[in-house]
Parts: sequence; structure tokens; C-alpha cells
Amino acid sequence: MHVRVATRGSLLALTQTGWLVDRLKEANPGTEFELITFKTVGDKVLDVALSQIGGKGLFTKELEDALLAGEADIAVHSLKDMPTEQPEGLALACTPPREDARDVVITADGTKFMDLPAGTLVGTSSLRRLAQLRALRPDLEFVPIRGNVDTRLRKLMEGQVGALIMAAAGLHRAGFAARITEYLEPSVSLPAPGQGALAVEIRAADSVIAAMVGRVHDARTAVAVKAERALLGHLQGGCQVPIGAYATVADGRIALEGLIASPDGSRVIRHSAAGSEAEAEALGVQMAVWLLENGGRAILESLR
Repeated sequence: MHVRVATRGSLLALTQTGWLVDRLKEANPGTEFELITFKTVGDKVLDVALSQIGGKGLFTKELEDALLAGEADIAVHSLKDMPTEQPEGLALACTPPREDARDVVITADGTKFMDLPAGTLVGTSSLRRLAQLRALRPDLEFVPIRGNVDTRLRKLMEGQVGALIMAAAGLHRAGFAARITEYLEPSVSLPAPGQGALAVEIRAADSVIAAMVGRVHDARTAVAVKAERALLGHLQGGCQVPIGAYATVADGRIALEGLIASPDGSRVIRHSAAGSEAEAEALGVQMAVWLLENGGRAILESLR
């Protein structure tokens, strides 16, 4: 059997797709996998912050188009890049085991975030990180930074910024874990919904591919991200809105934290709740409603 896998062509995307294909080969002996690379809108427009590009599916649309056109059998995404609404005819068939979902700080000299000198330029491409960390350190100067993992690290070493805020998962997968200065716990910087998780998207009617990718599916990850994405979907948020959500699953129970923040960090509305695994989606929606009713709606309306 020959399976065509659509992926973005960045170092990180190729690394994490390669990791997934290795798992699929182990679970499906004798199957051949061919990687097909695509450049998405998010890959092409690097001189503008994601929050200013607008639209949904900045990193996914070209891969989904290939699936719908029959040019690929599987598309591999970072789950946090996937809109909560999928094109008709496609399905999220598998979420493999999740990587570390936390945000991290990287500095050239090992200085931790709270010890950075006032006025330090801090590079981040995320409004969500910006809002939370600006609330902690309004004396720092946050600047947008885009590009591959290695490009951002080079800009740090060249002194273009004094610190980077990035996702642990990407650095781990791309072999840069040793560069991490500090991990930010969710209590400090709540991750993006789905951060650290991969999404395997297929044509909804393709039962053969569904069975094949299902062999590397991780049920615990699926429950956690279902709650996070339910929250995001109810808020109708994308990368233009500072929204965080992180769920943990243990012993049949799920604990969820969510937040909406103003980009300048002046208002951070945060809530936590827990329930059974079966209530994951409902928990996410209930959390979204609470956040909206407790100040989140005013923040979202001001952004839109």
C-alpha cells in the first residue's frame, strides 16, 4: 500500500511529520509513505504578524485542498493551527500522543524571564503569549518574530532580540531542546488550544486510511484537545485573539483551564473547571460561556 502524506515544508513540519510516519510504519508494516510538501499562506507571508494576516487556515488550507483533490491521503498539522471547523468531506482521524504543551523562554546567556532587564526586546509571534507575559512584565518590549525555528534562534544569537518565547513541542521535535532556558508553567503562560499535539486529517469517507492512522491514536490526548477546541470553537477565536486553553486527563477525569486576555495585558480573565472525560466537549463550551460572561465578551468585541 502506498500512502501520500501532505505536510508543510518547514524544518519543524518535516520533522514532526517524519516522527508520525515512523510511528505509522511501526503500526502498519509493509506500507510505503511518500511525503508531499506544500507552502501555505502562513509560510509565505513572514513579514507580518499572524494576528494581522487575518482569515482561518493560514497553515492548513493548501494541505486540505490536496486531500479534497485526491492528491494526498493524509495531511499532518500542528493541531493548534487547525481551525475548529473543517471543510466538508474531511475528518480529524487521529491525534497521536501529545508533546510538552508548555511555552518556553530562550535567551542567549541563560537569563530567566523574570530576570530580564527592563526594556529587553522579547520576540514572540503569538498574541496569546504577548498578552499574558506583558501582564507580568509590562517593562519589557515585545516584538513580532516569524520564521522557522532555526531562523528565530539565529535572530536571537545575532542580538536582534534579547529573548524568544516559543512552544516547547517544536523545539523538542526539531532537536533544539538544549537551547531552552526556562519552561513556563501553564499558571504563567496558558498554552494555545491543542498546543503540543499533532492532527492527522483524512477524507471522511476513507475507511482504509482511517483504520491505518487509528493505530497510532492516543485517546487521552484526544479527550484533552476536544475540551480545548470546544472552548476555542465557542469563542470563534483564531490567532487574532488572545485565547488560552489547556486540559489534563487522569483517572477518567478532565481538568480544564481557559483564558481570554486583552493584547496589552491589562485584562486577563481566567477560569478552571473539572468533569468526567465524557463531559470534555461540554466542559469546553461551559468554560467559554463563563469567560464571555465575566468580561471576555467585551475584550473580543473590542478586537473585532
